[in-house]
Amino acid sequence: MDPAVWTFIVLGLAIFAFVSNRVPLAVIAVGVVLALWATGTLTLAQALAGFGDPTVLFIASLFVVSEALDATGVTAWAGHQVISRAGTDRRRLTAIIALLAAALSAFISINGAVAALLPVVVVVAVRAGLVPSKLLIPLAFAASAGSLLTLTGTPVNIVVSDAAAAAGGRAFGFFEFALAGIPLVALTVLVVVLGGDRLLPDRVPDRVADVAPDPRAHARALRESYAVSLDTGVLFGARDGAAEVLVAPRSALIGTTVCAGMTTSDESIVILAVRRGAEAPDPAHPARDIAGALTLQAGDALLVQGPWESLTRYTASPDVIAVTSPQALQRAVPLGRGARRALVILGVMVVLLATGLVPPAVAGLLAAGALIVTRVLTVPQTYRAISWTTVILIAGMMALSAAFTSTGAADLVADGVLALIGRASPHLALLVLCVLTMVLGQFISNVATVLVVAPIAVAIAATLDVSIQPFMMALTVAGAAAFLTPVATPANVMVMQPGGYRFGDYWRLGAPLTVGFLAVAVLYVPVIWPF
Repeated sequence: MDPAVWTFIVLGLAIFAFVSNRVPLAVIAVGVVLALWATGTLTLAQALAGFGDPTVLFIASLFVVSEALDATGVTAWAGHQVISRAGTDRRRLTAIIALLAAALSAFISINGAVAALLPVVVVVAVRAGLVPSKLLIPLAFAASAGSLLTLTGTPVNIVVSDAAAAAGGRAFGFFEFALAGIPLVALTVLVVVLGGDRLLPDRVPDRVADVAPDPRAHARALRESYAVSLDTGVLFGARDGAAEVLVAPRSALIGTTVCAGMTTSDESIVILAVRRGAEAPDPAHPARDIAGALTLQAGDALLVQGPWESLTRYTASPDVIAVTSPQALQRAVPLGRGARRALVILGVMVVLLATGLVPPAVAGLLAAGALIVTRVLTVPQTYRAISWTTVILIAGMMALSAAFTSTGAADLVADGVLALIGRASPHLALLVLCVLTMVLGQFISNVATVLVVAPIAVAIAATLDVSIQPFMMALTVAGAAAFLTPVATPANVMVMQPGGYRFGDYWRLGAPLTVGFLAVAVLYVPVIWPF
C-alpha cells in the first residue's frame, strides 16, 4: 500500500483514539510510532527520532524550571501578593486574576499557572463573597492566552518556531510571540471582565461536609509529600492559616469525592491539596483523576486553609485527626528555600533565550542542571516535575508529522484545499487551516493538532510561494483557542469541579473568544508577519 495512504490511516486511528478519551495519550503516541515503522512508512530511526529531538529536550527542561518556581513558593506567593490586594469588586478581581495568570503562564506553563493560582483564587472568591464559578474559567482562559507572550509559554510555540526554521523561514524570537500575544491577552481580559458576569453560571461548586477543611501548605516537607507547590508565606498570616488533617476511621467524610479548591458548606475553609493515605505520590499511577479529585477513605490526608478560629474548630471535629495543630502554626512564614536562586536561574535562562547566545535546548538544560546543582530541586523532584505524557506525546506525534512530509501526504491535502478554495487568497487558505486547528483542538491535544496541521501549512505556503511565518504564527494562535469544551486543555479540566461547571458552561464565554482569536490569526497576524 502507498505510504501516504498508511499515513492517513494512522492519523485517522490516532484521532479516533484521542477523541474516545479511553486510551492514554502516551500509549497513542507510542502506537503511532510503532505503526509508522510496522507499515514501512518510516524507518525505525526516523520513527524514533522525535525522542532525541532538541525541541523535546527543551520542553522537558521547561517543566523542571516551572517546578522550581512552584516548589519554592514563588508562583503562589506572587499570586497571593497581587490577588489579596485586589479588593472585592468582581470586575477588578477578574481583571487582576486574568492578567496575573497570563503573566505567569508566559514563563512557566499553562497548567502550572492555573494549578498554583486556583486555590488562591478560590480563597479570595470566598472572602469576597463571590462564587468561584465567576472567576475560575477566566483564570484558565487567561492562562491559555498568556502562553502566547513568550517562546516558553507552551510547547506549541516551540514546535512552530522549529517548523518555520525547518521550512526555510526563521525561528521566532523569544519575545516575538508577544506581538500577537499582547492583543490576545487584552482581548481575553476584556471578554472575561465584561462578559463573565452574564455568560458564566452563578453556580455553587461541590462542597464537602462541614468538617472538611481548606488546604494550603505550611512547610516544605508537607509540600513535597503532597507533590504540590504551596507557598508557606501565603498560607499563614495574622488572620489565616493552614493545617493538615487525616480522615478518621469512622468519619462521615469517607466516600466523599473532593479536590483542591472545594470549600466547606459554611465557606470558611478551602481544600488546597489531598493525598491518598500513607502512599508516596507516584506520578505514573496517581490516586486521582486529571482534575485532582479523590474519593476519601480512612487515613487520607488533606491540607486545609482558612481563618485561625475556623481551623481550630474544624480540626477538633471527630471526623478528622489533626496532624498539625493550628495553634502551633499561627505564625508568618517567608518564601520557600531556594526561591531567589530559582528566580536568578530563570532570569539567566530568559537572557540566553532572548539573545540567542545558545540554542534553546542548551539554555533549558543548563537551567535544569543549575537548579539541581544549587539544590533548589532534588533529582527525584526533577524527574517528577517532567510531564512525561507530554514529552512522549510530542515525540510520537513528531513521527507522524515527519511521515506527512516524507510520504507526500501533506502535499495531497494542500492540493485538495487549494483546489477547493483557489490560489488567489492566502488569507482564505489561512482561514481554513485555522478553523481546522481550532475544531480538532477542542477534542485532542493542541500540540498533536499543530504537529499534524503544520506540514500541510508548509505545503500550502510553498505552493502559493508565500512566507511560512504567518502560517506558523497563525497556527499558534489557533492552537491556543481551546475554549469551547472542558476537555480542550488540562487547565479547563482543573477548574471544572472547584467551579461546579458543567460541560456546556465553557462555550458561552469561549465562543466570542474563539471568534476573536480566529480574527487575530487570519487578519492581524499577516499584517505583522506578511505573506
